[in-house]
Amino acid sequence: MGVIDTGAPLSVPVGGATLGRIFNVLGEPVDNLGKTVLIMELINNIAKAHGGVSVFGGVGERTREGNDLYMEMKESGVINEQNIAESKVALVYGQMNEPPGARMRVGLTALTMAEYFRDVNEQDVLLFIDNIFRFVQAGSEVSALLGRMPSAVGYQPTLSTEMGTLQERITSTKEGSITSIQAVYVPADDLTDPAPATTFAHLDATTVLSRGLAAKGIYPAVDPLDSTSTMLQPRIVGEQHYETAQSVKQTLHVTKNFRTL
Repeated sequence: MGVIDTGAPLSVPVGGATLGRIFNVLGEPVDNLGKTVLIMELINNIAKAHGGVSVFGGVGERTREGNDLYMEMKESGVINEQNIAESKVALVYGQMNEPPGARMRVGLTALTMAEYFRDVNEQDVLLFIDNIFRFVQAGSEVSALLGRMPSAVGYQPTLSTEMGTLQERITSTKEGSITSIQAVYVPADDLTDPAPATTFAHLDATTVLSRGLAAKGIYPAVDPLDSTSTMLQPRIVGEQHYETAQSVKQTLHVTKNFRTL
């Protein structure tokens, strides 16, 4: 991106309009862009439009982040302290200061709660897991404590089994459904790393956020070349939609190759 000297001084907003907001160095608001806002919107939508509930599994969450999410849920009314029965979300935390065994099991705890809403209450459930990489990391720590021989890149030899035990329970039935949205940390931005690669094998769609796009100030920083969806098939979206999408991706790919020259 080129730099243009306008000759004008740097100006930022001041006064009461700045209170309660988050700004960058140029004075541009950057709040309402994070995962918390997205989570809140999805929870509200599934609660109001479908009468469903949500379960949030914080795997290896920072204590501060967990507390912030809880407070924002209360402020928005998603968690109703006056009448708990009217709340639309259950929060399950296995925070980073807890033993690896607790962090490894917290995802399964959240999933069990979601299964009850699906099977017994016959509701549609939105299951958030943040961060699924911490689930793998906790399993690796447990494996080391048990004295098991490490596998590829130092991960536990039971990585695929542990991931399958969690992911394959996330499914729909005639009575209700569980739809899962999972945050996946990618070590060194390497999508072929065993942890994210094993996770992606169980997902119907992946939305990859690019550091490069974020550095250019492009939000949401979604990389359409690395992002995937099993729904992008001619029999589902139609021939014209499919061919247009493939043509756009091909053009973007050519442009990306030229930039590396």
